[in-house]
Amino acid sequence: MNKRVMVRLFRERLIQVLEKSELSQTAFAERVQIDRSTLSQLLAPGNERLPRMESVIGIATSFQVSLDWLFGLSQRDGLGADVLHESLQVESDALSHLDERLLRWHREAAGYKIRHVPASFPDVLKTDDVIRFEYGLSAVPTPERRIGITQSRLDYLREPDTEMETAMPFQTMESFARGEGGWQGLDRSLRREQILHAMSLVDELYPRFRWFLYDGRQDFSAPVTVFGPQRAAIYIGRNYFVFRSTEHIRILAQHVDRLIRAATITATRTRPWLESLLPLVR
Repeated sequence: MNKRVMVRLFRERLIQVLEKSELSQTAFAERVQIDRSTLSQLLAPGNERLPRMESVIGIATSFQVSLDWLFGLSQRDGLGADVLHESLQVESDALSHLDERLLRWHREAAGYKIRHVPASFPDVLKTDDVIRFEYGLSAVPTPERRIGITQSRLDYLREPDTEMETAMPFQTMESFARGEGGWQGLDRSLRREQILHAMSLVDELYPRFRWFLYDGRQDFSAPVTVFGPQRAAIYIGRNYFVFRSTEHIRILAQHVDRLIRAATITATRTRPWLESLLPLVR
């Protein structure tokens, strides 16, 4: 679903919620804690902008509608529905076709910020050789399929209206540069090439892609991705816990935002910091 269609469907669902509430636009805006002018813009037929994440969560929470219904991803009438049973799903088979689901979730969140804490470091920055090394023992999907998936994610980040913030411990990249842990055995030339490749992409993709690094001795996070106001997924190895309730999404978004605020290396400093890792490659 493209952004224009999603905006139209959201406006139609918002009108339904407003009419059922029997509130004036001013009272409705106060109820969901948004400006009256913001509500008018969302209701305007010519509007082409998606609402802010906070606005969507306010509407969903105040009137007990599901996020999928608000965005037109579900045809089930969400007005007054008990959506608690839909708040958590377990997506299994995380090493195979779930990757395609992740691509779909990224595209469904077009126009919204995606918050991400990777399992190692961001896949979109990895070279083909690093992917082959990291997933060389994985049968499904094959390393070559993973390379294709990574390219699709990179293509997504190059599209307009995309925004992603990634946070991770800086010690993870230091270990990679030294060839420690799971990277032991990866040739130094490939590690050096990877760092140079990441430096280039960080320059190219900024500001759509912003990479923050925090001190892993002070903060911890499981791998998590927050897809705007629509869903959040925590990776636990071969499975994802996928949350769709507004409160879970809000908490996980705040969690990633806290890691970003705690970053000792901000997005504007990431490239020179990566360059400082090159002497560690031996």
